[in-house]
Amino acid sequence: MNDQTKGLVITTLGVLFVVPDSLFVRLIDADAFTIAFWRLFLAGAICALAILMVQGVEPFRKVLATGRYGIVYMLANGASGVLFVAAVSLTSVANVVLIIATMPIFATIYSRIFLSEPISRRLVLTMIAVMTGIAIIAYGSGETAHASLAGDALALCVSMVFAAALTVARLKREVSMVPGAALGYLGAALFVLPFAAPLAVSTGQTPLVLAHAGFILGSMALLAIGPRFITSAEVSLLILLESILAPLLAWAVIDEHPGAYALAGGAIVVGALLVSNLVALRRNRIRSLP
Repeated sequence: MNDQTKGLVITTLGVLFVVPDSLFVRLIDADAFTIAFWRLFLAGAICALAILMVQGVEPFRKVLATGRYGIVYMLANGASGVLFVAAVSLTSVANVVLIIATMPIFATIYSRIFLSEPISRRLVLTMIAVMTGIAIIAYGSGETAHASLAGDALALCVSMVFAAALTVARLKREVSMVPGAALGYLGAALFVLPFAAPLAVSTGQTPLVLAHAGFILGSMALLAIGPRFITSAEVSLLILLESILAPLLAWAVIDEHPGAYALAGGAIVVGALLVSNLVALRRNRIRSLP
């Protein structure tokens, strides 16, 4: 198996692991802060312990040695974990994952500001189309079951915040940021603890809580490894799978219909990103030819 095939397989598995994330938030009978606490604490603690057992404290030192970049990465990971659960608790699963699909757009803007990378005409057209799709999704929130503008706004915040983490990871690509993600999760868990009621979760809900953390941990590990072997365009294409599969899973399991506006706006968002990433992938392959 060559590196590209390995990267595609690992990244695809990582995306599939994150698909049920929003469904778990729906199924666990607890408030948003309590769900966020267990999601972040268990995934962060297990990841941190695994790194300590295998590699010791050196990976954590390397992340902290990056200074403000490591801090931004940890804060962005922790904050996005809390905001995601809050967004799913306030609006529909379809709205959340379709809005979060805009993450590459914000990453492009940050890369222009902080990495001085140019924004091509292709990306400008993609941004216009994506923002149009988001506007349609937001417009329909008042008429779609489980949807609200407040939840849509939090989902947009998740996209903006996590895009900052991705930009930092690119800026400091020589350092593995996985330990930073674990520390960010643990820090966010401690932050929400005063507002949560961890022990109020019934024993019948324990399997769901553990499975939720397990899926997050699996996606965290796989998505930290897979994208190292493939291009950013290929990563973006694979991540679009969540935007398609997560609403379908919620629809099938808990009968949460996405709504006409989410389907229409989502089709524009996913379609624009799909075309944009396919064009980028084709150009990358042409450049790589001898």
